[in-house]
Amino acid sequence: MTGYGVLDHEGSRIRLVEAGTVDSGNPRDSLPVRLRRLHEEINGLLDEMRPDAMALEQLFTHYEHPRTAILMGHARGVICLAAGLHSIPLYSYPPAQVKSALTGNGRASKEQIQHLVRRTFGLAETPDPPDVADAVAIAMTHIYRDALPGIALIRTPR
Repeated sequence: MTGYGVLDHEGSRIRLVEAGTVDSGNPRDSLPVRLRRLHEEINGLLDEMRPDAMALEQLFTHYEHPRTAILMGHARGVICLAAGLHSIPLYSYPPAQVKSALTGNGRASKEQIQHLVRRTFGLAETPDPPDVADAVAIAMTHIYRDALPGIALIRTPR
């Protein structure tokens, strides 16, 4: 499962359009089947939302979990391919930069990021799973850091 957030950005105004998860299927399915499903889901999202830019979290893992890093690398490659096929500029931010940009603390917890997203956009409930808030936070970081219009997906009003 991969979190995503779609933000509209115009001037200093940022609006949360949609946030949720993209399901890559049953963990018991083969890797090619799961990657194909992820690709189809991401392509559908990009076709529907038509973002001007995409921002991703840079791949981060502990040395104790190399298999996880490899699987995440496959999924990230599929997402990067989808951006390329749609000619969408892709930006990447390390987790500590996202946390620092939004909270001032590069070691902020997932709960802090969830609460910040909830407060910022006046949500009735805390985004869950945490991957959803992470995706929104990555999009916010892109807007704050680069001041550019537009898995985190950023759009400008049409």
